[in-house]
Amino acid sequence: MMRFATFTAKGQTGYGAVTDEGVIALDDHFPQWPTLLDVVQADGLDALAEAAKARSVSHTDFTYEMVLPNARRILCVGVNFPDRNAEYKDGSEQPKYMSLFPRFASGFTGHDGALIRPPESHQLDYEGEVAIVIGKAGRRIHQDDAYDHIAALTICNEGTIRDWVRHAKFNVTQGKNWDNSAAIGPWLVPFKEASQLDDARIITRVNGEVRQDDVLARMMHPIRREIEYISTFMTLAPGDIIVTGTPTGSGARLEPPQYLAPGDVVEVEVSGIGTLRNKIEDEVL
Repeated sequence: MMRFATFTAKGQTGYGAVTDEGVIALDDHFPQWPTLLDVVQADGLDALAEAAKARSVSHTDFTYEMVLPNARRILCVGVNFPDRNAEYKDGSEQPKYMSLFPRFASGFTGHDGALIRPPESHQLDYEGEVAIVIGKAGRRIHQDDAYDHIAALTICNEGTIRDWVRHAKFNVTQGKNWDNSAAIGPWLVPFKEASQLDDARIITRVNGEVRQDDVLARMMHPIRREIEYISTFMTLAPGDIIVTGTPTGSGARLEPPQYLAPGDVVEVEVSGIGTLRNKIEDEVL
């Protein structure tokens, strides 16, 4: 399985292929693609894979960055599992249309980076999710063709400051965009076949305890439908990220609620992709 990451080593940020021994730097081999986002936009992941075969590990000491730190658009799907809808205890049936909200790249860190709890609120929560990266532009994409528009898969911990999503009547933007409150990574896995999504399972652990465990096949709005619906009102472009929805079990919905605290470690594991791990720290003022 090829894995491509954005990383920093020796004070320089680049991208490359991740192996069990370390990372194979590739950005110097492709000067026409300065960032991993440029690679995706140019449909260059296969070229990266070929180049990696002829190169050896260049760094064993490196830091993962948010996998596409210059992503232009990140769109998130909310309340997308049956039990998650029931958690709201409002008596509503499965919604006909999906809930959507934007996130910005500034709110994300990378694998093994710290999720930051701000002094304004201690209600930092986790949400383990699969994220898809668009590789082929499209408008009004039919569900049958939706997977043809995916370049790669990755993992998201869509961290949320819960009380700040209730500051206004019609939106959740404030609680979803705190700096370094969430993570995407560790890497991109090229999307090659439907089973990578259709058979995928999400497990979220907090300090080793399983909090979320579900399969994408149970989504109320499957990923094919997400692509179809979103592309109805906006043209999806290569490099766009769709964060596809989290299962039941977030800290806010436990009795009593269990929010994240400094020292906690959250792991989001997705079959066929890997594990995204982050520790929790308080913001240093």
